[in-house]
Amino acid sequence: MPLQQIEAFAVLVAMLIAFLTDRIRYELVGGMALILSVILGTVPADKAFEGFASQVIIIIASILVVGRAITISGTIELAIRPVLRLARRPSLQIGFLTACVAFLSAFMKNVGTLGIFMPIAIQAARRSGRSPSDYLMPLAFGSLLGGTITLIGTSPNLLISTVREQVEGKSFSLFDFTPVGLPLTIVGVLFLGVGWRLLPRNRRGTTGPDQQFEIETYTSEVTVPEPSPFVGKTVADIESIGDGAIRVTALVRESGRRHIPLPNWKLFAGDILVLEADPVALKPLLDEGRLALHGAGEVEASSSKDDTLQTVEAVVGVDSLMIGNTSSELHLRQRYQVSLIAISRAGERISSRLFRTPFRPGDVVVLQGRGEILNDVLAELGCLPLADRSLTIGRPTQRYLPLLILVLAMVAIGFQLMTPAVAFFTAAVLVVLVGAITPKEAIESVDWPVVIMLGCLIPVGESLKTTGASDLIGDALKAVSVGLPPDLDIALVLVVSMLVTPFLHHAAAVVVMGPVAAALAHDLGYSPEPFLMAVALGGSCDFLSPIGHQNNALVMGPGGYRFGDYWRLGLPLSILVAIFGTFLIARVWPVH
Repeated sequence: MPLQQIEAFAVLVAMLIAFLTDRIRYELVGGMALILSVILGTVPADKAFEGFASQVIIIIASILVVGRAITISGTIELAIRPVLRLARRPSLQIGFLTACVAFLSAFMKNVGTLGIFMPIAIQAARRSGRSPSDYLMPLAFGSLLGGTITLIGTSPNLLISTVREQVEGKSFSLFDFTPVGLPLTIVGVLFLGVGWRLLPRNRRGTTGPDQQFEIETYTSEVTVPEPSPFVGKTVADIESIGDGAIRVTALVRESGRRHIPLPNWKLFAGDILVLEADPVALKPLLDEGRLALHGAGEVEASSSKDDTLQTVEAVVGVDSLMIGNTSSELHLRQRYQVSLIAISRAGERISSRLFRTPFRPGDVVVLQGRGEILNDVLAELGCLPLADRSLTIGRPTQRYLPLLILVLAMVAIGFQLMTPAVAFFTAAVLVVLVGAITPKEAIESVDWPVVIMLGCLIPVGESLKTTGASDLIGDALKAVSVGLPPDLDIALVLVVSMLVTPFLHHAAAVVVMGPVAAALAHDLGYSPEPFLMAVALGGSCDFLSPIGHQNNALVMGPGGYRFGDYWRLGLPLSILVAIFGTFLIARVWPVH
């Protein structure tokens, strides 16, 4: 065995050990693997950073930005909430949510899609009196399945397209994955709709930032405008639309007169509702009813570069100058350029109008202001900011524009007017330009550790091919597959890829297995496409552990899952994917 092949294998083994021990962050593992490869000479120094110029990196980052803009718009949440109100049985709710996640994961980065639906699923579980553990793992697995439908759904598909371009000189197109991914996803979602019963009951998840306070703790005021669909509805209708997370505590009408409304009171245009709700729970109601939140958007524009409105939660400190004063007495808007959105007072319901409520030490306030001055104002007022929940309440949102931009990008790709990288990068720039997402939010939405790891591992994966190391691994697989039917050869590659993924990151598994599968296909005299598809499918479908894909890790804390819980639902789903996936690949992509 030549020295360079030994060195390539040494880097691979070292990387595998680092991933297995899980003591070093995965992006740092990728960086160390790249540095070691350059030092040993398996990756030429002039090609060390070509991975960061890969279109895969551009597509992933752009999709995350567009996905964040769609999340902020609230369009998806508004569309599915009415269905969830009708679907009361847990199996129907889990099946519906999983189907939504899976379908959207075909067109958005699946980690972004899961992030949209996790809060919705947790609320649905609580309303049904069930543990979030019943809902979250099926959603995570559904997002992985849905990512197999298109080129952009998941990193393995993008990476395997790069491998095909290196081997065949042609990459996969946007919908080449659909004939395999779509029917497989449908079968998987149907299984998850009933298979969730295999999960352990009543696991308690960790408390995230969105659950730091009780839902009823915040008091805010909204106006019912003339075009609102809530005009003519009753107080009880509003509370039912809020799924029990919102309470109407007072109604202001008739020149400022305050009433304690009965459930059957009808609403009229111009009514002011005093609501108790968490800002995160309140936003869908504001969007659906087109309600005007008092104080929101009333801050004057600034000439600064950072002119975007931001909403923060903060605690009134014991030495705050706000204590004993009301927002109107402090002239918050005129003097400090911030607006009061809501107040939370532990153990006490606020009975007066917000602008007449004197602040007390320990009050939690929701304030809105311009980004450049907000932190300074909080310090001047003597308020301590809480953990950032990325609140978008009270901020003007582009309801359908981000979704329209994504659709136009997909159309441009489908008609080959643009390459995927150019189309999605254009979409990412557009959602920032139209104000659907701020530049700061766009930067924060990108999963930079994954981007760094991929940029480092692409040259490392290429070194396996250039040094011939992938041919040796292919020879070992060939020795096992000699005499097997083509379908079983494909199944072997799929299963090996699926088993490797829990020990490596899913992207790293594809980078390693892609050249190996191509070499095996060449040695067997077969077309490489079905084998590359098997690698992509195996790398995408890690259902056995929380470490192979970030989506599995994302639900581990909120769902209260343990490492061994993933096998309960993941093993039968993996067997289903291996059998049905092999059948589909062999029929859609013949080996000859």
